[in-house]
Amino acid sequence: MNVLIKIILAFLLGVVTLNAQNQVSGTVSENNQPLEFANVVMYSEFSKDVVTGVISNESGNYIFTDIANGSYYIEVSMLGFKTQKSEVFELLTNKELDFILIEENQNLDEVVIKNKRPVIRQTAEKLIVDLEKSEMINSNLQDVMKGVPGILVTNNGISYAGQSNIRILINGKTTDYMDMDTLLRDMPADNIAKVELVEQPGAEFDAEGSGPIINIILKKNVKLGTHGNATSWFGEDQGFEYGASASIASYKNKLNWQASAGYSAPTWREDLFIKRTIGNETYDQATIEPYDPKSVRVSASIDYYINDDHSIGIGIRRNSTDSNRDSRSTNTITTPSTTNLLLSRNSFNRDQEVFNVNPYYEFKNDAHKFTADFNFVDYKNDNINTISSLPESTVAYTDQRYLQDAEYQIKTYKADYSRLFSDDFKLSFGIKNSQVNTDSDLKSFNDNNNGGFDFDEGASNRFLVDESIFALYSKVNITKGKWSFSGGLRFEDSNTQGTSSSNNETRERKISKLFPSASVSRKINENLGASLAYSYRIRRPSYNTLNSFVTYYDPLSSDVGNENLKPSFTNRYQFNLTFDGQPFFTIGYSETKDAMFQFVSQDDATAQIERTTINLNDSKNWNFRLFGPLSFIKGMDGYTGFIVNFNKFESNPNNLNLQKWSLMWFTQANYELPWEINAELNGNYGTGALEGGIDAEWFAGLGFSFSKKFLDEKLKVNLGFNKMLNRGFVGVIDYNNLFAEVESNQSRQNIQLRLSYSFGSKFGKKKARRNASQDEENRIDDNN
Repeated sequence: MNVLIKIILAFLLGVVTLNAQNQVSGTVSENNQPLEFANVVMYSEFSKDVVTGVISNESGNYIFTDIANGSYYIEVSMLGFKTQKSEVFELLTNKELDFILIEENQNLDEVVIKNKRPVIRQTAEKLIVDLEKSEMINSNLQDVMKGVPGILVTNNGISYAGQSNIRILINGKTTDYMDMDTLLRDMPADNIAKVELVEQPGAEFDAEGSGPIINIILKKNVKLGTHGNATSWFGEDQGFEYGASASIASYKNKLNWQASAGYSAPTWREDLFIKRTIGNETYDQATIEPYDPKSVRVSASIDYYINDDHSIGIGIRRNSTDSNRDSRSTNTITTPSTTNLLLSRNSFNRDQEVFNVNPYYEFKNDAHKFTADFNFVDYKNDNINTISSLPESTVAYTDQRYLQDAEYQIKTYKADYSRLFSDDFKLSFGIKNSQVNTDSDLKSFNDNNNGGFDFDEGASNRFLVDESIFALYSKVNITKGKWSFSGGLRFEDSNTQGTSSSNNETRERKISKLFPSASVSRKINENLGASLAYSYRIRRPSYNTLNSFVTYYDPLSSDVGNENLKPSFTNRYQFNLTFDGQPFFTIGYSETKDAMFQFVSQDDATAQIERTTINLNDSKNWNFRLFGPLSFIKGMDGYTGFIVNFNKFESNPNNLNLQKWSLMWFTQANYELPWEINAELNGNYGTGALEGGIDAEWFAGLGFSFSKKFLDEKLKVNLGFNKMLNRGFVGVIDYNNLFAEVESNQSRQNIQLRLSYSFGSKFGKKKARRNASQDEENRIDDNN
């Protein structure tokens, strides 16, 4: 019996020893001062995987509990400090490890390496461009977009791999109501933390959109103390341009706030040339449209960290833009024996205001995250434009005036919950309800030849839209060894009602649908990774396109809405190969049912051309992408690449069948010149493209800039030369009864000098508490 008892005790002792749960603890400090909110992450020496992670408390202490026997190492990181890594240790009992961090600006024997370009990562769902530690020379969002591999920015908007139907989000929230030109030029680059080019949106994103999503992630203040930045700039484009902005932020104890204000007055010009023939008459049109909007923006946000797990906050933003401009249109009408001129001026007076408020609540610990927020947007746009005949005109034209007032209100209620069961398994759920109310009022007037204008009721209309969208989603992220899987399902129920005052008719559209998305990734070896992704999307007609009334740009060209427009549905597939997490090779394919297309038609009797949005029978896109770094060139940093894409647009009722293969080359390079001057060059060249209905010839763009820091790196001076080689879209429109030679271009050569001065706390010693376990969650998310 005694022998049996000894055997049992020995067995139990062995089991206890084998599964011993140990504790690892210690302190994180700097110059004998404790550091709070340092990220302390434990790794397995065998698999290199994250075991667990915590943040240091107010006393600089950290503790890991219930750690099994094994070989581990610990890594401690914090913004503004050198990352410290422990030696590998064998854990058989409780252990103490202390860490002393050193600020990055101290002189060390080792070389401090700065990122000249942003960190770029490719996952199965998106391409991530992280700008937080980049030294790139960016003035505004437009400059940032030019730095995203493969993005093409022209006066026709943004396109990527032959796809121009791109949505822009700010912190995951819509900007559909905003003017794209204003957004691109007025959003300062200093406010942007990273850009996500989401080609395969997961279930957490709205299903809206048939093309890629560009999600702009704004910076969050993570620096201890008070600090700020003041910027001024001036330059020359279509005329003298200038602007200034300032920001200030403070993080003390549990309160984190920031505020900013800015004013900008950019200038540029857009040119449109159209040449077409009707019978024996040739119409040669040139429209020159200079822009010089004045914009004011103010924003503020405050976060209060109740304790380690709970936080609340609110953000407020207001933008206003005043744009007064005159465009001039020249139509030269020739026959074999005559020449006539139809000359007009279109005077615009446009005032735009956007007000946004966004309160939130967040609970977050190592395993759970719950966020609830409310987003309110109030958008107003008042526009008066007058089309008048010029004295030199030999063709009679009745002057017209349009008053176009629009007001949008968007209310969005959203809640998201995620549960991190382990480093390899995460489950997410969410619910969202959005309500949109739009009021678009178009009043038309005709010249009465007595120095005034008479109201034209037949050409006027007030169009009201009420839309509600309810959504539910669930998503799972799983990692198993070298494999990662992400799968989600989103349900959206939308109800849209449009009412026209011209005929007192209300149209209603209801859509209830499931939208699946999935991706699978595998790490092939230490460097190579592969992924395959799929998503199903919807694109609803915009509120303006459903309004069937006409908007004139000049006597012979106009836009008209289409109240019969249907939503489109897109299946998207994508295969990626990555090298060290960077994009390397990609194949993408999408097919859209009832794709929306801006169709240009011509009335042979009146010689007028109008643009309206129609649904296509068939729309396909193939794209093949190859990316590569430029670091193999000594002293140079950056990337280059090629995109081959194929587009097909077909509409049988409209006698439209367009298809085209094209090749685009792009590059962005950084080089450090003598005297620590950083030089940057970006350029692109394309053999052609289908830009909407334009079958375009070759296009190109080139820009370069120089920057240098002074006053202990507090003052940054940038000198940029943009649009030095800027050939837009030159081609033809050739379908139905219309054949037209078209050139759509911008002003050339933009020179801009920018001065930016930073003050206050230079290095961060605190991180937002709600970022405590971000490393563990990102490990799962970044694989999908």
